[in-house]
Amino acid sequence: MNTAPLNIVFHGQNAANFRQGFEALISPQHRISDVSDGLDQPGEQSLYENADVVIGIQLHSAMPQPRKARLFHAPAAGTDAISTALLPAHCTLANCFGHENAIAEYVMAALLTRHVPLVRADKDLRQGQWTFWAGRQAALRTEMGAQTLGLLGFGHIAQAIAHRAKAFGMRVHVANRSPIQHPLVDHSWTLDNLHTFMASADAVVVSLPLTDNTKGLVNAAALAAMRPDAVLLNVGRGAVIDESALYETLKSRQIGGAVIDTWYQYPTPTDSECAPSKFDFAGLDNVLMTPHMSGWTTGTVRRRQETLAENIGRLSRGEPLIHVLHGPGSTG
Repeated sequence: MNTAPLNIVFHGQNAANFRQGFEALISPQHRISDVSDGLDQPGEQSLYENADVVIGIQLHSAMPQPRKARLFHAPAAGTDAISTALLPAHCTLANCFGHENAIAEYVMAALLTRHVPLVRADKDLRQGQWTFWAGRQAALRTEMGAQTLGLLGFGHIAQAIAHRAKAFGMRVHVANRSPIQHPLVDHSWTLDNLHTFMASADAVVVSLPLTDNTKGLVNAAALAAMRPDAVLLNVGRGAVIDESALYETLKSRQIGGAVIDTWYQYPTPTDSECAPSKFDFAGLDNVLMTPHMSGWTTGTVRRRQETLAENIGRLSRGEPLIHVLHGPGSTG
């Protein structure tokens, strides 16, 4: 089948992460350009405005508009920084996944550290302290497989986590917008029973995207419903959990702790370092803080490149696109 040549623009530093080797995945007839986040270098604005395909993570009113774009493709799952109202009527918005395996491994590693304290055991033994020596009552550990894992949301990430949780023997509970019936799920609730769900698990993993309906969904009341020794993990979007409520809950030790990978404040192209929150989470000893790293692996980059290339090929051949969120071909 004949394919139409396309002008493809990689916009900004985030998109540049998926640029290396991309030519090998698409037809040589397509033209690829790289533009900066600010679109303020000579010729960049014209390239952006006339691109057939824009690969990037943001679109707002202060930016030049991709007037000719037929496809705006986020190289990530989240598209909350892309204003669909600014897309041309003929433009499709699509996203990428491919990060679920990496995030699932991160979640299981974070949970395992609470039951298998390898780092502390190693540190203590190097100092001659046999803290976890078998045979001592005080050295007994808990087992992750004896616990219940709660999954708030049941998309790609949560399903990958559920597979791994079951391999460890865990019970899996789910809260989701629509009812869930799945062989990996032992019990599920819809979101109108969120507090019951929160109270049912030893660990709750939040993997929801950020939308008008999910912002602040996990509020003070939802956190108060959790078990006093339960742990909360956020690998979705920071603002799904109310920032102030989370800090106060952890500060007052209402729950057992938290593992936070997605935050409320992020570096910008002009400010590469910043605190992840206006609250002093770093001053708390019951939170494990990571810099939005859970899905960032070589495998994630490769799989997302393959998705981008697949959709570019489909667009050039006039075929239906995959992972469509908005615009022509969208069912939502």
